[in-house]
Order: sequence, then structure tokens, then C-alpha cells
Amino acid sequence: MTTASTVETTATAADAPAELTDGYHLVVDALKLNDVETIYGLVGIPITDLARLAQASGIRYIGFRHESDAGHAAAAAGFLTKRPGVCLTVSAPGFLNGLVALANATTNCFPMVQISGSSERHIVDLKRGDYEEMDQLAAAQPFTKAAYRVSRAEDIGLGIARALRTAASGRPGGVYLDIPAAVLGEVLDAAAGAATLRRVVDLAPRQLPAPEAVDRAIELLANAQRPLVVLGKGAAYSQADEQIREFIESTGLPFQPMSMAKGLLPDDHPQSVATTRSLALKNADVVMLVGARLNWLLGHGEAPQWNPDAKFIQVDIEPTELDSNQPIAAPLIGDVGSVLEALLERTKPGQITAPASWREQLAARSAQNIAKMAKRMAVEHHPMRFDGALRAVRDVLAERPDVYVVNEGANALDTARNVIGMSVPRHRLDSGTWGVMGIGLGYAIAATVESGAPVVAIEGDSAFGFSGMELETICRYQLPIVVVILNNGGVYRGDDVNSVSSDPSPTTLMLHARHDRLIEAFGGKGYQATTPTELTTALTEALASGGPALIDCVIDPTDGTESGHITHLNPAGITVGAQSTATK
Repeated sequence: MTTASTVETTATAADAPAELTDGYHLVVDALKLNDVETIYGLVGIPITDLARLAQASGIRYIGFRHESDAGHAAAAAGFLTKRPGVCLTVSAPGFLNGLVALANATTNCFPMVQISGSSERHIVDLKRGDYEEMDQLAAAQPFTKAAYRVSRAEDIGLGIARALRTAASGRPGGVYLDIPAAVLGEVLDAAAGAATLRRVVDLAPRQLPAPEAVDRAIELLANAQRPLVVLGKGAAYSQADEQIREFIESTGLPFQPMSMAKGLLPDDHPQSVATTRSLALKNADVVMLVGARLNWLLGHGEAPQWNPDAKFIQVDIEPTELDSNQPIAAPLIGDVGSVLEALLERTKPGQITAPASWREQLAARSAQNIAKMAKRMAVEHHPMRFDGALRAVRDVLAERPDVYVVNEGANALDTARNVIGMSVPRHRLDSGTWGVMGIGLGYAIAATVESGAPVVAIEGDSAFGFSGMELETICRYQLPIVVVILNNGGVYRGDDVNSVSSDPSPTTLMLHARHDRLIEAFGGKGYQATTPTELTTALTEALASGGPALIDCVIDPTDGTESGHITHLNPAGITVGAQSTATK
């Protein structure tokens, strides 16, 4: 029997309006469901409310002054955490600015997702001239690991799950997710919307190598007379630190760390050949690449940089990378951690050993090179040169292994990489595979946001210009970042002249620029250093303050070489005068 109270209750429930949601809420809910804690971006139509909603829901939003810098931050976050960093941009120009960073993330194998709003599809497809009209999906596809578009609010959960999974699994990379404004604003039943959300389980599943492949590699190493291990940033990304250390130390194999792999084992480790790289590469007969690719950074594995008879073992998660430059005698397909575990399990005690004569040869050359560098670094130059400035930075950072180092430039990058040792994994981030400028302050912001640790960003004055406005971002969020600008007044160096007019030469910047005053405009602390002693004092004080700071280091404008250590990549050219004569 139905009571009056039951009828009344039922009628009231039936008459109540259904709870609604929209695309904005579904995006935020999907990100939270998948443990996204931070979004890097720059707001505008149509994603401003999305950023507000994310912030209100507990996701930290870090707002930048340029989308490219926000994208670089998301990429660095992906490298440091092994989870896709998320970048949020507006449509068309904002999307394109972010795409630069997304492409760079793909090239460097960093997991990253760029989410962009976009214009109405039915107008864009007919090219009717909508606000910021662009087929963003088509533009993104050539430069990313994958690109997806969400066309219905009910597919937002699927789209985000697909993007996160694709970015992190297999070889990591950049993924673009296009969400048109109409989809963000689409309204639907809240319960039905919630039911469409998905949580990705085991974001990047392990990939184990075949036992026979492991045994093949072990046999090659066991018979090598001059073995060498090259550790790439893929090894650092893997976070297989203990397995890597155990394998290196138990076998005694010499190792060469690439720049972002520095710190997996300390740079002063007795098996490191970082200070005698040329000798090691030219003479090694069996080379094991761990998360490293034989691209231009390793001379494509070719003579004269390498022993032409060297045999290569390659540890990589992507099979198509194999044989891309040199024949790979022993492919090891799998994630770095799983491969190293398999090597440790299947190698018999004493089966792999580096011959004493080879290790002694490397150690002797290393000692010579270290002595030469120490002598060079000890010379005091007036005005200050790169060596003196970076010696001061090195000595301060030696007492602060917790500090992350971000580094970009030409001479600023090359010299710092050689001078400043690392003892902790994933504490050095630099220009990477493409060698791009502009990653500096974005990477620095992500490093401190993701870790909570202080950061020193070592910048060439030219490289700093690409992201310099993010000083305001650093100060707005009161981040513990110290920017050190090696200011020699030019691109490469500051003494070039224009012989035909009063205009500056193509490589000339403002020699007496006061970068320290830029950060003071935003409330940070500025310093100018003209000697290593002044730089030591300033950097020590800036790190102790725990706040935003910038040190403008006045460097001799005649110090530096064009393109740093890669001058050989410039085409052979002739002088302006010779060109003029040739055209007469």
C-alpha cells in the first residue's frame, strides 16, 4: 500500500530539476581523476574559465606570459615526474606558440599534453573567417606523437585518457588535444557526464626484453676489450637509478653521461669518462647505449669521432630507433629499468669486466685533462670570462646538491656543462636534442614547482631574451629561482662590428645592459657581478634568501666562440668583403 508521504516524496523527487554539468567541468574532473595536480598555461578565449575552474577545484594553475614558455614548463614537468605535463593555451596564435614546445617535447621524448581551445568547426571547415580560425588538429599532427580532437562533451573523458596514455606510454612524447569552444560550453546531465570519465590504469606499462636478446648483449660485453656505456637522458627519465648504478659498478664498465644524464652517477665517479670522452669514443670496441640515440649529439656513431669497427648494443623502448644510424649488433627493446634488471639477473658474477688496461688508459688521460682544466680555470681574467664566472657558480653549487641547474646558450651551455659537475639524478636540464634556445625560464619554473627545490638558471644573454619576461611569472609566484646571466653583449660574443653602417652587427646585443634591473621592476632581487668573488657572494646570498633573484655577470665581450662547440655545423663561408668582390 502506498502512503501519502511516499507519494509526496516521489512527486517531489520527480519534479526536481536534473543536476547539470558542462564541458569545462568535465575537463577538470577528468584531469583530477587522473591525478593531474598542475596546469601550465596562458589564458584567453575560450579557456579562461577552464583555468579558473581548475584552480578552484584544487589543481594548481601556473600562468605564464608566453605560451611557448608554458609549454616548455609542461615538458620539463613530464621529464621530471614521468607523468605528462599539461599545458593549456588559447586558439590559433596561442596554440602555435605552444606547438613549438610540444614539438620540442616530442623530439626530446618528454611526455606532455597541450590542450587548446579552438573555433567552431562548421565555420573553420568552410573557411568563413571565424575568430582565430585555424585547423589546429591538422597543424599539430606533423609535429607531435599524436593529435586528437574532442567533438562532443561526452567524449572529453575519453579524449583526456587517450592523450595521457599516448604521451607517457612507449616512447614518451607530445600529444595535442583539441577541444572546441562549443564542446567546452556544451551542457549535459551531470550523472551521465560523470559516467563518461575514465581513469588510466598503469599509464606506462613495463616492457620486458627477450631473454635471448639479453644474453646476446651480455656475450658482446663479456668479450669486449674496450667496452663503454653511454647514458642518455632516457636513462635519467626512467628513474631506474639503482639498477643503473648497480650494473655500472658491478661490471666496472666505463660510462659516458650525456648532459641530462649527469648525476645518475656522480660526475667524479672513478668510472666516468666525461673528461676523456674523445679517447673513449674513438677507441671503444663495444658500446652500450642506454636511453641514448646515435643522433647528431653523438656524431651519428661515425668515424672519426667513433671507432669505425665498434659494435653497438642499444637499450631503447622504440624498435624503429634501431639501426637509424649504425647497425645495432645487440638490440635490447624494453624500458630501461626492466632491461637493466634483466641484465643484472642474467649476468654471472665476473662475466662482464672492463679490462684493467682499458680503465687505466682512460683514467690516465682523464687525470691529464682534469689537470689542464684546473690550470685554465685558476687563471683570473679582467674583465671576467666564462671560465671564471662558472668556476664561481660551480663552487657555490658544490655545497648545494639539492639545487636544480637549468642551462642554455652557446658558450654558456657548453662551458657550464663541462665545468659544473652533478651528483644527483635529473637535476640538470638543458637545451636537449634540438639544442633550442628559449627553454630556460620555463624549465626553471617547472623544476621548482614540481620539486619544491631551488633552481639556478644559467643563461647566455642571448638565450635569456627568448623567455626573459617570465621573470614576472617567477616573481608573481615567489619562486626560489636564481637566474645567472653570462652577459658578454652578443650572440656568441659581443665584439662583432658592422663595417657598412651604424646599425649593430647581426650578433651584437647591448653590451652594458643591466638585466638585474629587470627583476627589480617585478620585486625580485637584482645583482651585478664583475668578478668571480662578487658572483660567489651574490649567488650564495640569493640562494639563502629563497626568493626570486637575478645576477647579471659582466663577461669580457671578446670571450666566446661562434656556435659554442658546434661551429663545424655552420656551412663553410666567406667574409662580407669577399662576397662583395665576388659579385663585382
